[in-house]
Amino acid sequence: MVSKMTIAPQGPELSELVQGYWRLAEWGMTAKNRLSFLKQHIDLGITTVDHADIYGGYQCESLFGEALKLEPSIREQIEIVTKCDIMLCDAQYPTRRINYYDTSAKHIHQSVDNSLKRLSIEQIDLLLIHRPDLLMDADEVADAFSELYKVGKVKHFGVSNFTPSQFNLLQSRLSKPLVTNQVEINPINFDVAHDGTLDLLQMNRIKPMAWSCLGGGSIFTGSSEQAKRVRDELEAIRCEVGAESIEQVIYAWVRMLPSKPIPIIGSGKIERVKIAADSLKLELTREQWYRVWVASKGHNVP
Repeated sequence: MVSKMTIAPQGPELSELVQGYWRLAEWGMTAKNRLSFLKQHIDLGITTVDHADIYGGYQCESLFGEALKLEPSIREQIEIVTKCDIMLCDAQYPTRRINYYDTSAKHIHQSVDNSLKRLSIEQIDLLLIHRPDLLMDADEVADAFSELYKVGKVKHFGVSNFTPSQFNLLQSRLSKPLVTNQVEINPINFDVAHDGTLDLLQMNRIKPMAWSCLGGGSIFTGSSEQAKRVRDELEAIRCEVGAESIEQVIYAWVRMLPSKPIPIIGSGKIERVKIAADSLKLELTREQWYRVWVASKGHNVP
């Protein structure tokens, strides 16, 4: 059973694993199927769900909301994370010429209202700024966050893909602290372990959320020398620890980082979700963790 954990000194509590819904539009599920899948992962203890306004070409939040409306009481059993600030070229927005970012107060408020409507909820548990915006006015974002909290539309705030300096800039303006930074962490790409991102979070006792833990499948199917080395090493460790699959080893590897990342699962198949949940039983040695590091880097530790 997956447990809850407090992700920052001022909360909130999320499940140790998060179910990601960014591919929901590709799963081909009916509303009843979506509700069944949601209830199944809740039964495993995975109560936190991850969304963004743009996922599925602005469709995924609505698809999730349709399922939630079939059994509204489920809302009390889950924590909903969503994101804003990416402006996509899409059929819904025919006048946009390029993708860009918008952290203006006007857009943040509009995005929150749209997400609440699409998700069929009255309050977002955790709102993240999706990508760093070079035109971000930290004071303006702080004011928007303060107002959203004051009127009860959002409980907690965080960011995604922010550098340490970007995180500190926004944090410096907030009366209600940021509670996470959602970043990419996997054995192919773990730059955040070296660039100070995870150090800063650990210093502030804030747990990151880890996206693309499986490297978008490249760890399993990639033909690069790096992917081959990592895949072989993960398979060797899988045999040593008795894991069901190398993806369980990957989740254990990510979770071993001292900032205590919370992995986001991307699959819409409950069997894969159960495999991820079983990974919580695994414990790697430090040597095994560094063997994956060496396989990824292609050289020994200094």
